[in-house]
Amino acid sequence: MLLSTLWLMGAVACGTEELAAEPEPLATQQPALEFDNGLSANGLSANGLSANGLSANGLSANGLSSENFRLWFTPSPAHADMVMQYLVRCALPAGESRTYTHPSPHQTFTWQGGLGLAPVWASGQPIPLAEQQLITACLAAHVNKYGVSVLISVLGKTAAGQNIPYTDGELLDHSVREACFFGNLFTNEGIFVGNDSRLLSDKESSSRACVLSSEKNPNSLSECPPMVYAEACEHICTRQPNSPFYATCTWKGITYQPITTRIRPSDIYKCGDGVCQFTESCGRGDTAHSCQKDCGRCP
Repeated sequence: MLLSTLWLMGAVACGTEELAAEPEPLATQQPALEFDNGLSANGLSANGLSANGLSANGLSANGLSSENFRLWFTPSPAHADMVMQYLVRCALPAGESRTYTHPSPHQTFTWQGGLGLAPVWASGQPIPLAEQQLITACLAAHVNKYGVSVLISVLGKTAAGQNIPYTDGELLDHSVREACFFGNLFTNEGIFVGNDSRLLSDKESSSRACVLSSEKNPNSLSECPPMVYAEACEHICTRQPNSPFYATCTWKGITYQPITTRIRPSDIYKCGDGVCQFTESCGRGDTAHSCQKDCGRCP
């Protein structure tokens, strides 16, 4: 239920005694979450937020007090720290950070900005509708069914109308069009995902399994609830002219500002390549769920 903490950025940005806005360097950070090799400049990000970090409950567009932040943070600091790393990364631009000092035990956490999607909210003001939608979409794009880190290309516009920077090299390296993410957790409208491509057969599997599937008719729910599968992106979204991302997605009469993602071909696995991937299972067949050649027969 940790995305009930989207309201936290309101508290973080207000500059209370416990939440400082000074851009301090991140002393310690897990390698899976680093923006090394210019990833932030290219609009790339590492995903690893588990699906159970999403919830449509308890959101406030105006933010809550630092005491409420502490009460949320205290039961599970490690998990809360992970959520905040993604939240701040989505909302703030590269070069900015937010710091929180937890009183007991005394420990300081610093979270780095990256994509700069929500400049109004980051400045401490109530979050407008466009930023609500973009923060929801960005966090959903970072969810990984397996909780592993995969480099993804994050594309779209900030709430200020600026493109998330990308390069031709990024698009070439991340040549597999993956998904469109949209919704609004702040208004309890939910989180939605559409596929931008499909796996070619049931022999293939992906480390980004929340949306990519070989099924012709996907279930109404995605692989990562509470995200709900909508439709193929091309059916419900409008592409930004001359750009590799969607400008808007309309679902159930509501138009959203989405985030579009792309992945690398190496993040799609195939039964029969001689490697038993974590997305594959033992069995007697040649599908990802029963891959004898790679994972052997089940005991």
